[in-house]
Amino acid sequence: MTLIPHNTLVVVADGRGALLLRNTGKPADVTLRQERKLEPTNLDNDGPSGSRPEEQSQSQTDEATFAKQLTNTLNKMKLDGEFDQLVLVADPQTLGQMRPIMHKTVEASLIRSLAKDLTNHPLEQIAEAIAA
Repeated sequence: MTLIPHNTLVVVADGRGALLLRNTGKPADVTLRQERKLEPTNLDNDGPSGSRPEEQSQSQTDEATFAKQLTNTLNKMKLDGEFDQLVLVADPQTLGQMRPIMHKTVEASLIRSLAKDLTNHPLEQIAEAIAA
């Protein structure tokens, strides 16, 4: 069982969106509350981190761009003091796209990462998955 401290930021993401949640419960009794929902914006004007492989589809490029946007949001939130601990739950592809561009302070605050797509699951199931 993983203890998730009170007020930990829990991010549940895939290439199409992310939920930013907080643990409002105790470390051994996780209770999640939704703070924000993030969706991709300005995909045509932004673009993914790094170069785009020729065989990559437009939807894959859009998902990579959102992973970059989400990581930039987390980097800014950490620098603004909006969280101390972070739990990151994302499908393996999104997680892999986020890690190389994650700021070292965000990486240092990461207490758990889970390579699963739980974006369409109820908060209770997400809480069970991250505490298991």
